[in-house]
Amino acid sequence: MQNESWLRSLAWTDYRLAILFTVIIPLILLIWAFVQKSTGIQRLLMIYWRVSSLLLITLYLMIASWPIAFLSSLLARILIPISLWFWVDINEEIDDMQPRPLKLAVQAWRWAITTYCILGSLAIIPFLPCAFSQGLIKTTYCQVWLEAPWLYKAFFHANSRPDFLGGLGIFALIIYVFLLSYFVLVRLGKQGRSALQQ
Repeated sequence: MQNESWLRSLAWTDYRLAILFTVIIPLILLIWAFVQKSTGIQRLLMIYWRVSSLLLITLYLMIASWPIAFLSSLLARILIPISLWFWVDINEEIDDMQPRPLKLAVQAWRWAITTYCILGSLAIIPFLPCAFSQGLIKTTYCQVWLEAPWLYKAFFHANSRPDFLGGLGIFALIIYVFLLSYFVLVRLGKQGRSALQQ
């Protein structure tokens, strides 16, 4: 019972931190960057939102209790930090900016979300067996990670069937994987680490 309480606490803490670091702060920074007309930061955050959409896809897969959600969760935590530090031209543009609150806030957020994603990846690794067993996903060990998505469903999709929402998640995941594969196999070779063509 104490172990179950600890797992539940870990899962809910992770979701609360995810809302803060992956939704609220980057949304504020994006609005701030548009107000300040900071094109480099705008480009960085637009790339971030594209990559981090995998977290929303994961949410819908978890609503349907589909095991693949645990893999997509780990992949999102790996791809997000890469997307924030990968682009040489954006990094140089941000480094060359005069020290001002927006630059400092973006740099602090990049380090904070990178740390969050690394720790989140380490926390989710012990739960990866949930991704490979339909039977295991029905245990409390895996179910604690599904409670927050179910609460989200109750608020925003109360009249929708979980399987329908999971189907939307799978459809979005297929598109995401296709676009990611196209980027890695085609565009990356042409544009390298420059975000100018994004």
